[in-house]
Amino acid sequence: MQLNTSAHDNSHELPFWRKYIFSTDHKVIGIQYSITALLFMLFGFSLMMMMRWQLAYPEQPLPFIGKFFSEDNPFLPGGVLVPEFYNSLGAMHGTIMVFLGIVPLAVGGFVNYVMPLQIGAPDMAFPKLNMASYWVYFIGGVVMLYSFILPGGAANSGWTSYPPLADVATVGQTYWLFGMIFLIFSSLLGALNTLVTVIQLRAKGMTWMRLPFFVWAQFITGFLLLLAFPALEAAGFLQLMDRLAGTSFFLPTGLVVSGEKIAASGGGSPLLWQHLFWFLAHPEVYVLILPALGIVAEIIANNTRKPLWGYKSMVYSLFFLGFMSFIVWAHHMYMTGMGNVISSFFQITTMIISVPSVIILSCLFLSLWGGSIRFNTPMLFALGFLPMFGIGGLTGLPLGLSTANIHLHDTYYVIGHFHYVVAPGTIFALFAGIYYWFPKVTGRMMHEGLGKIHFWFSMVFMNGIFMPMLIQGLAGVSRRLYDGGLTYAHAAPVLHWNKVMSYSAFALGIAQIPFIINFFWSIYAGKKASSNNPWDATTLEWTATSSPPLAHGNFEQEPEVFRGPYEYSLPGASKDFTPQNQREIV
Repeated sequence: MQLNTSAHDNSHELPFWRKYIFSTDHKVIGIQYSITALLFMLFGFSLMMMMRWQLAYPEQPLPFIGKFFSEDNPFLPGGVLVPEFYNSLGAMHGTIMVFLGIVPLAVGGFVNYVMPLQIGAPDMAFPKLNMASYWVYFIGGVVMLYSFILPGGAANSGWTSYPPLADVATVGQTYWLFGMIFLIFSSLLGALNTLVTVIQLRAKGMTWMRLPFFVWAQFITGFLLLLAFPALEAAGFLQLMDRLAGTSFFLPTGLVVSGEKIAASGGGSPLLWQHLFWFLAHPEVYVLILPALGIVAEIIANNTRKPLWGYKSMVYSLFFLGFMSFIVWAHHMYMTGMGNVISSFFQITTMIISVPSVIILSCLFLSLWGGSIRFNTPMLFALGFLPMFGIGGLTGLPLGLSTANIHLHDTYYVIGHFHYVVAPGTIFALFAGIYYWFPKVTGRMMHEGLGKIHFWFSMVFMNGIFMPMLIQGLAGVSRRLYDGGLTYAHAAPVLHWNKVMSYSAFALGIAQIPFIINFFWSIYAGKKASSNNPWDATTLEWTATSSPPLAHGNFEQEPEVFRGPYEYSLPGASKDFTPQNQREIV
């Protein structure tokens, strides 16, 4: 790689709109992705808070804001959620948190800002394509949000948009599909850019096995996005054709809705949508998990002051996990009557895919052994991730067995399992990454006291939300119930958990206030970082650049790499960390 910043002549100042809005600098784009995704996550979380009130106090007006809604409001008459609006909240909460929040933050935000710095690249391979990926994502998000003010409201057919219901739903479902097509296109542009950047723009000496584990995780994630998302992109277009052009790709013959036969040719298959959706959606689970594992690995290595245990095993496990994620999708579809032979195949692949995950998690636990652990805020969130992700993985094993799935399918057990993976799992890792790389972006440290308050209360209240879901699911309480199971006799013994979960959700929302205050206060008034490398880290983003880095080009001179990414506490070294760009051990 030749460092060449001539294309980005810094001899004149770019106008504001080029520098901060339509920027081609990967760092600005990373910040754009991160801020936008955090705002979407806050909005998605607020939707969940409304749902939790309804589940704790069915058909009671929302507190504080309920009095502002008239009896004529179609969604909140007198401040009370109607069932259709409850369904919209559920569908949009899942869609916003996954496709507009977590994935753009984990992939768009962290990849754009951190990955080029870690491999010694001056920018992403295609800067203009990078800018386009953000704005396509932003447009998709605006389309999604706009659907809330349409007649009939936003999409209400679940975040999975299953036909035939989704084919005949209100107009909000059409906007959901348009929004998803934009979001998928954005992800494809970003994935292509990531892969080319890692392959082509690594610094001199940055061989494959000298890549930080974070880069490996994002590299495999790029392949997952590039190979899996086209299936859902095609399915989205087909469902749009069903809704707008009178086709019947997913509409079966003889479908009757509200007593009237649907005027379509028929012969379509609702199960075809499920196959296309889950062919994307299960690799999508690892799109959520792998960046989190990469962030946690960086922080654990740095704060134990020792190399990652089993680095190569972890890298090979990523490859195997990425491959296997494409042949497990139908374990979401055991109830469709696929037959014992196919069910057995997907049971086996589902059990096998747990092996590489266990290897990576075990290596992270073993990396703690014998370390001089620093319990700062990033490390607390990274440590919290390990058991929470472990619980998420273990609770998924019964769902991978077709016999156990008969009882657990579509119950709150599924909700609890998935959220343990992505909430105290992935989101904890994202918080860890924000606290860890904040001084790289701003040159200032976030407040440790506020960070630890944020961690401990989040840890307690997240478990207060999701552990009771597992209990309710084992009791057979179905998901997507407007009244939380009030009308079902078998749910009566576990209904009291609804209030526990709702109070925990409200408390979790309050627990994010210290983070919000800390984030914005630290940008302007946080303690200045003691150096360009305040964590005494070994990777290039800390050792070869300033904090924050140079505008375009990142590096004053092209970095050269002489060693692996985690050379901590080397025998004979005068310091307990040896940077990748340091030629000799001193």
